[in-house]
Amino acid sequence: MCAPKIIQSAHENAARPSRRALFAAAGLAAFAAAAPPARAVPAARGVLDLTHALGPHLPTWPGSPPFTAIPVAWHALGGFGQNALAFWEHSGTHLDAPAHRVPGGATTDALAVTDLVAPLVVIDISARAERDPDAALTIDDIENWQSRHGRMPERAFVAMYSGWERHIHDAAAFLNLDANGVPHAPGIAPDAAEYLVQRCGVVGVGVDTLSLDHALSRDHGAHTAILGAGRYGVEMLANLGAAPASGATVIVGAPKHVGGTGGPCRVIALT
Repeated sequence: MCAPKIIQSAHENAARPSRRALFAAAGLAAFAAAAPPARAVPAARGVLDLTHALGPHLPTWPGSPPFTAIPVAWHALGGFGQNALAFWEHSGTHLDAPAHRVPGGATTDALAVTDLVAPLVVIDISARAERDPDAALTIDDIENWQSRHGRMPERAFVAMYSGWERHIHDAAAFLNLDANGVPHAPGIAPDAAEYLVQRCGVVGVGVDTLSLDHALSRDHGAHTAILGAGRYGVEMLANLGAAPASGATVIVGAPKHVGGTGGPCRVIALT
C-alpha cells in the first residue's frame, strides 16, 4: 500500500492547480510524456470499447486539473509497481450520478447494478454538429430514430453521437472557447432529455462531449431532467461512430465509492 501522506499530497495538488509544478519536480512530466495518446479502439470479436484512455492529455472542463499519476513503488524495490492517482470525479469518460446535480440524489455506490447493463441506442447528429457546434439532440431526432429502427427498447441506454471526439487530441478545439471564453459543443436539448426519461424510460444517457447539456447551456436542463429523475449520465464516450444504431448491449463499469457524485468508468458495447 502507498503511504497515506503520498495519496493526500497527490489529491491536495490536484485541488490546487497552481502547485502542479511540484508534480513535475517529482517526475510527473516524464510519466505523463510516456502516457500514450487517446486513440480509437476498433471492435474485436463483437466487443467495442467506448472509453477514452484516462491520462493527462485528455481535455477537462475549464478550471478542472488534469488527471495525474505519480509512481510510488517500483519493481526494483520490493517487486511491485504502483502509482498514486489524483483526479476530479468528472474526468475522462465518466459517469454522472444523480447526486452530481440533485442534493440528496443517489451516489455512485447506490446505483442499481441492473441499470448498468442495457440495450444500447445510438442517435447520430454528427452531420448537423459538424455544421453547428451548438447543435443539440432533439425530440425530432429521437422520433426519427424510432421511425427507422422501431420502438426504443425498454430501459435502454441512449447515446448521442455528435462526432465531437474528432477534436480529442486538441483540447482547445474540444473545449471550443470563443473570444469571451464561452464554450461551444453539442449536447442534449432539455425537452429531449425529458422525453427520453418520461416517454422512453431510459436507464441512462450518454454523450461524446464534456457535458450532457450543450456547452452554451446556463440552466443545465438536460442534467436536471436526467439526473433529477434518478437516471445516470455518461460523458466523453469514445468510438460511438463505430457502434450500431441499435441491437448492441452496453456495459457501464461504473465507479462505486461511497458518496460519489460520479467518476471515471469503463464503458463497453457488445455488438
